[in-house]
Amino acid sequence: MPDRYAVMGNPIAHSKSPQIHTAFAQQTDQDLTYTAIQVEKGKLAEAVTAFQNQKGKGLNITLPLKAEAWERVDKCSPRAQRARAVNTLTLEENGSLRGDNTDGIGLVRDLIENHGGLIRDQRLLLLGAGGAAAGVIEALLDEKPARLVVVNRTPAKAIELATRFSPLGAVTGGGYELLASGPFNLIINATASSLQGELPPLPQGILHPGGWVYDMMYGNEPTVFMKWGQTQGAAQALDGLGMLVEQAAEAFFIWRKLRPQTAPVIAQLRQEMAG
Repeated sequence: MPDRYAVMGNPIAHSKSPQIHTAFAQQTDQDLTYTAIQVEKGKLAEAVTAFQNQKGKGLNITLPLKAEAWERVDKCSPRAQRARAVNTLTLEENGSLRGDNTDGIGLVRDLIENHGGLIRDQRLLLLGAGGAAAGVIEALLDEKPARLVVVNRTPAKAIELATRFSPLGAVTGGGYELLASGPFNLIINATASSLQGELPPLPQGILHPGGWVYDMMYGNEPTVFMKWGQTQGAAQALDGLGMLVEQAAEAFFIWRKLRPQTAPVIAQLRQEMAG
């Protein structure tokens, strides 16, 4: 019997995770299945228990269930604990749940290894203070930026995040008035605004000449945030497809102790989306 894995979230029909992990399994000659399961908010515990009862080995958790997964685990990695968000569950044979968060490492690997980006000594702006933002702050600070500024429509959330992560590096949080402390070398959109085709309230001139923009969302077309970056003269305007594949590769490594090649999978997805 192949080992069973799945992704849980809502909505989930659009998820590329089954395709990504199936490609990884073929690459590394692993006998496993990977499916997508829609789970309503508040129903994660029973869905995980049902999957455990079916001898499931591991789960990826996506929106809007990452905080719920963190509350549910028996133990979790330090990075998931700080983020208070879990996107990777390992279902132990004794029935316990081990949680991790691979979003930050996925973002950083995509930026640095896939695109040759620079974080060290740069001024970074992170838009949003939800689970997506919380999941990447530690990995960004590990790269030693000059400063990371987190802004959010609700300033208190950004302030709380900055306070929580301040032992790890130079991070400030607050409302959109902090944009006046720009310009920034790299602006990362961790809000879901692109899904609605909306743009956070960004003034002119906050992107440093030759700076980069990165949207954690992705689509068949450049997002409205990426287009904004291009109008501001961004040297690179990137979407989150590479991050998705890289965080999946880290989850695969946690489960299978094998590191798949991500470049061919990213290329395959890009080709299909363009077609």
